[in-house]
Amino acid sequence: MALSFFRWAEKRNGIQHTAECYNAVIESLGKIKQFKTVWFLVDEMKSKGLLRKDTFALVSRRFARAKKVKEAIEAFERMEKKYGLKPELQDYNRLLDTLTKSRLVQKAQEVFDKWKNRRFTPDIKTYTILLEGWSRESNFLMLNEVYREMKEDGFELDVVSYGILINAYCKSKKYDEAIEFYQEMGRKNIKATPHIYCTLINGLGSEKRLNEAIKFFELCKASDCVIEAPTYNAMVGAYCWSVKMHDAYTIVEEMKKCGVGPNTRTYDIILHHLIKLGKTQEAYSVFEKMSEESACEPTVSTYEIMVRMFCNERRLDMAIRVWDLMKARGVLPGMHMFSALISGLCDDNNSNGACNYLQEMVDLGMRPPDGLFKRIKRALLNEGREDIIIILSNKIEKLRYNPLVGLGNAT
Repeated sequence: MALSFFRWAEKRNGIQHTAECYNAVIESLGKIKQFKTVWFLVDEMKSKGLLRKDTFALVSRRFARAKKVKEAIEAFERMEKKYGLKPELQDYNRLLDTLTKSRLVQKAQEVFDKWKNRRFTPDIKTYTILLEGWSRESNFLMLNEVYREMKEDGFELDVVSYGILINAYCKSKKYDEAIEFYQEMGRKNIKATPHIYCTLINGLGSEKRLNEAIKFFELCKASDCVIEAPTYNAMVGAYCWSVKMHDAYTIVEEMKKCGVGPNTRTYDIILHHLIKLGKTQEAYSVFEKMSEESACEPTVSTYEIMVRMFCNERRLDMAIRVWDLMKARGVLPGMHMFSALISGLCDDNNSNGACNYLQEMVDLGMRPPDGLFKRIKRALLNEGREDIIIILSNKIEKLRYNPLVGLGNAT
């Protein structure tokens, strides 16, 4: 479709496509893996004098996202070999970044090891890209190896790389090591960012190391950092994990006074913990309060939390009330939310209701999980309603070939 429009526009009088237009079409074609046409357009750009190095970065990214690693690297190499555009260090860094963000950090490391000091000399950003890649994989052996090599090459950690390491250790619940990196930053007079404080508060709070979480929150406030909603939310979560709900609400009031929230995420955190504590009435009161605050309009995740809570409580009337409120506000449910409500209706032996919501789910182009549909089929079989099973099965099968199309009513 994008290519057809591109060609149609090309034939209109006075329209000359820019490099940005070509790149937009190449991006669209790459997403649907039309790589032969991609290379045809690259050649066309070359003939018109529009070809730039960012086009090759785009092509490499699309190959990497498609897990075509060899082709991603070859696209980068063709930039110079076939098209005469000599890569610079920022281009090598961009390739490594593309590979790591496509969960191909091992291949990025191989490219780095093969080309380092032969085709390019790394800088601090090169090492930061690799640190972040191995951090995502929680591979501390390689993380430490890259860190060691980085120091051997004369590079010291900066605030960005410290943030990556602290995040990696917190994600793996190695909080003491994360704190040691924070303290090392202090010894080097490197100022921590709000993101670093947020990471530490989140991690320590979730482990119920509340006093330490409070300490880092106070350190953040004492610094000249501007405290943003995520940091406040981390502190709300820390109090919730330690079942200090009153203190969590105090932070919410502080957010209001400082003009940085609360936001929907703040209340979602509180709702999650209230439900876990079995405080469903208090959770519903918080939900209603959210609905009254313009900046905290519930999102689909909020509605899912509430629907799931009422389904688990076997209060299907309240689950449906929340559902109807959501629909009235123009929020579309997702697959997990449909699954929660349909399962709840099955638990309540309400096969008619379950079928109606399954029908709505299918009409929105969502294919139900196999386990969920099997459950409904069992209920319908017990009621002798094989005809409904056939109708629903046919509609679900059609989704394989014709998704996101309304298919009419089954019941």
